[in-house]
Amino acid sequence: MNNHKKSAILVLEDGNIFHAKSFGVNGETIGEIVFNTSLSGYQEIITDPSYYEQIVTFTYPLIGNYGVNSQDIESKKIFLKAIIVRDYIDKYSNYRAQKSLKSYLIENNIIAICKVDTRAIAKYIRIKGAMKAIISTEVFDIKKLLQKLNEYPSLVGRNLVHQVSTKEIYVWSNKNYPKTKKIVVMDFGVKLNILRILENLNYEVIVVPSKTTAEEILKLNPDGVFLSNGPGDPVALTDIIQEIKELIGKKPIFGICLGHQLIGLALGANVYKLKFGHRGGNHPVKNLKTGKIEITSQNHGFAINEKTLNLDIVEITHKNLYDNTLEGIKHKKYPVFSVQYHPEASPGPNDSHYLFNQFKEILENVRT
Repeated sequence: MNNHKKSAILVLEDGNIFHAKSFGVNGETIGEIVFNTSLSGYQEIITDPSYYEQIVTFTYPLIGNYGVNSQDIESKKIFLKAIIVRDYIDKYSNYRAQKSLKSYLIENNIIAICKVDTRAIAKYIRIKGAMKAIISTEVFDIKKLLQKLNEYPSLVGRNLVHQVSTKEIYVWSNKNYPKTKKIVVMDFGVKLNILRILENLNYEVIVVPSKTTAEEILKLNPDGVFLSNGPGDPVALTDIIQEIKELIGKKPIFGICLGHQLIGLALGANVYKLKFGHRGGNHPVKNLKTGKIEITSQNHGFAINEKTLNLDIVEITHKNLYDNTLEGIKHKKYPVFSVQYHPEASPGPNDSHYLFNQFKEILENVRT
């Protein structure tokens, strides 16, 4: 393990302080502090655009031990603000590894700290709730750091999607074989494994910016529309919600995570911020139609308020067994369905991969 010499400090917005050592770039950053309980997959986690504007605490104590590679990235860059780990392992061991996590973070200008009791941070967030935090390797004046925190906006009410979305339409294509259907993916911060899975279903996958209108999507004449994951407060995405309303009933729609929340909003439901969110690869979800329990990968801080759903047009399909929050819905009339969790995993279990096959069945049987 490297000898970490640069001191760092973590200050939460309520004044709680943690002292640490730096192993990323030096500097200062502010974001919402959250925790992830996955036992592996740190590279996929740090490249998930849904973590934009967040500081991620890993509860698993050893991070960095298998390095990083060029195959397991989930986006074009690292969007999160910083990471916090208990013990960073610089001497990695894995046949696929190409460099250390530290070098990867430094190349991407990301702050990272270690030698922190991450279990204590996770327990504190569970009690107090997710909050803003600041990490600094340069300034250790608590009053100055708290002042910066107070002046920094929270995630509530902020539109973060347009900053992580693609700016231009592109066709995702890594394999040369005949495509049977055309899927338009609205990119709110899409993970690359979603695109890989859709392509493996023999679909032509067209990725469009988050600002794309329903009219522009329909002109592409897709067989179906996929609404991706993404960061921030879905309530702030009023322009996107309106376009989804225009698409419902005209094309089959499958939504994941933020896409799920946006479908709920488009159908008239409300969304609220969870106390500390669901982030990890071990969350049990019950499929209400089959009675089966799926162990799922999750990453979200908002949820649909079940009490505000119009049950005359919407069916509840999945529930979280940790806190009974809503995890899946289906339109009773139109081919529209969504889940709050990540069936594409990466990282995480593949229990919910069947949902992509469910989407495929809809596309093969529904005429639009």
